[in-house]
Amino acid sequence: MSIEKLGFIGLGLIGGSIVKTARRIHPDIRIIALSGHQSTITAAYEEGLIENRKNASIEDFAACDYIFLCAPVQQNLHYIEQLKGVMKDSCILTDVGSVKGDIHRAVLALGMEAHFIGGHPMAGSEKTGLSHATAYLLENAYYIITPTKQVDRHRVSEFRNFVESLGAIPMVLDYDYHDAATAAISHLPHVIASALVNFVAQSDDETETMKTIAAGGFKDITRIASSSPVMWEEICLTNRGQLLAMLDAYQKNLFQIREKIAVSDAAGIHSFFQSAKNYRDSLSVSPKGPLKTVFELYCDLIDEAGGIATIATILASNNISIKNIGIIHNREFEEGVLKIELYDQPAYDRSVELLRKYHYTVYER
Repeated sequence: MSIEKLGFIGLGLIGGSIVKTARRIHPDIRIIALSGHQSTITAAYEEGLIENRKNASIEDFAACDYIFLCAPVQQNLHYIEQLKGVMKDSCILTDVGSVKGDIHRAVLALGMEAHFIGGHPMAGSEKTGLSHATAYLLENAYYIITPTKQVDRHRVSEFRNFVESLGAIPMVLDYDYHDAATAAISHLPHVIASALVNFVAQSDDETETMKTIAAGGFKDITRIASSSPVMWEEICLTNRGQLLAMLDAYQKNLFQIREKIAVSDAAGIHSFFQSAKNYRDSLSVSPKGPLKTVFELYCDLIDEAGGIATIATILASNNISIKNIGIIHNREFEEGVLKIELYDQPAYDRSVELLRKYHYTVYER
């Protein structure tokens, strides 16, 4: 299928970033948008991102090949009803929400399963709005795709290819499994982090001694508690069932280690921390499952101007392309640490050899 026209309902951080990325990579594709604010449409038009100067109407989406729902969840559900009688038969409707159950159930109730592929770009920041959207936000970010059972598999492949063309890494999941997985790895940690912050705040003394000496581990484990309360209120309500199940399971796990500490079960305590360490360390190892092998290495990096550029130059001068590079701050080594991801095993092996040749300390995972 040749993609000629995209429609966007909502031009915030995610919707705006997809638009900017699509415009950068597919300049010939026509794009229209609808937003809750005319000022957003005006800004997008003046930036050359969309073709409509005035806010689009629902009827304007009739010729779109893909329609992206990028508004808040409840608004998206409202727009689906309006789009049902407007979309052409070949159009695919998708969304970018972090919870998939509600929208899949709404699509089912409306008999629109053959036209819906859920989506969840796992990218973002604490900032919001089109002004903070970038044409590279999706680069090397996981993009979860949750197709319905009725949508044509060929259309799923087409959409997956489109997502991949934007620089993201597509992964197809069942929507219920997606919500269970994100409840465990994203939603539960946010609840725990916020509960821990609230607990310390309530336990602190009048001179805020705990707040004063809080550092290291406490700051790292609670960083995500600074996220938007409005967003997390909505996530907790829309993924309530899955999150409650994970909270119950976590409480049982927490109670088990409490009992081990209470009876001074040294072996049990050691096993608790060892198993956690083993699994946490394995997150840096090549993953199993539907994703491709990851070739990552870590090296110590002195915090000085041009440090990253020097390493990048060493690799580039030896014809080694870097897939991803970034500083990892939350670790217990001194100085900073640089994570470098390569495209294949030969590039990985050669990079380790070169960096050690130039006296960098390299940690292979």
